[in-house]
Amino acid sequence: MITKQALFKGKDYITTQEWAEAEIETLLDVSADLKRKFKNRIPHRHLPDKTIFLMFFDKSTRTRNSFEAGITQLGGHAHFLTADVMQVSHGETPQDTGIILSSYGHAIAIRHDLIPGEGNKYIREVARWANAPVINMQCDIDHPCQTLADLMTIREKLGKNLRGRKLAVTWAYAPSYAKPLSVPQGLIMLMPRFGLDVVLANPPEYKLMPETLEAARANARAAGVRFDVVDNMDDAFRGADIVIPKSWGCLDTMGTKPEESLRIAKQYRHWICDAGKMKLTKPDSLYMHPLPADRGNEVTDEIIDGPHSVVFQEAENRLHTAKAIMALTMADEAVDYEVAE
Repeated sequence: MITKQALFKGKDYITTQEWAEAEIETLLDVSADLKRKFKNRIPHRHLPDKTIFLMFFDKSTRTRNSFEAGITQLGGHAHFLTADVMQVSHGETPQDTGIILSSYGHAIAIRHDLIPGEGNKYIREVARWANAPVINMQCDIDHPCQTLADLMTIREKLGKNLRGRKLAVTWAYAPSYAKPLSVPQGLIMLMPRFGLDVVLANPPEYKLMPETLEAARANARAAGVRFDVVDNMDDAFRGADIVIPKSWGCLDTMGTKPEESLRIAKQYRHWICDAGKMKLTKPDSLYMHPLPADRGNEVTDEIIDGPHSVVFQEAENRLHTAKAIMALTMADEAVDYEVAE
């Protein structure tokens, strides 16, 4: 093992696009080191007496608990905040919120993901005025905490050299609610940078934001890999090493008529990850999902509970990557970590 040091004190983590590949590699190395220490009960209190404010405009299980447990294990404390208990609900500006909360603590993390055009803008405005790092726990454009954990999981299973590997990011049917677009958008932007050929599949009504598609194309060109868009699951799944099929809403109606996304979706009930779809993939392919999955709609129990699935390892890695993001952006001194030779 080689001992290294890193520090990104005060650096915002809003999209992965704003972090260089070398910086993301450091995040992954620190995540792996913190995971090892957690498993072996080795103390790693990099943030003693530090406070992070967690602002949620949407519900959460993995994100909230990974940050709350993570900051505790790092020696700090989290304040869980929802808009309805804050003056945000009475019109307090992101400027005022950013100035005040950053004067009380050491970081602000925000989830604001359901309305296209609002979440990322709000997070950036808080960051403009905050005197502390701002972390995007999911916005309308990106979910950089989830995609970092996804990349960590893929590399744990397939190794660091992902060239020649195919990732299928596909829409899937779900009747529960119109889900944000940020997970597929984050995946198509990040994964080509680390050597994966990415195929995106969606029905015509479920296109992603044009700027994220352009970023994915640019990242693929720069990395010398492929980024393709198809209109059916079979083409995406065929020969894939990893599949991430999940639902998302219609871009045009997410912020105004989310129920319209659910109405349109009913004609695409056949967009489900089942045994037939998985037979199109490589024999040792990985099934992934950020969870919660709509069982019986997005995916069958046979697949999510079967040998292809790594969803629970993927979910666990949310803890270790959240801790790495906090440790590196909130610490006063360089964080020591170990990497394999």
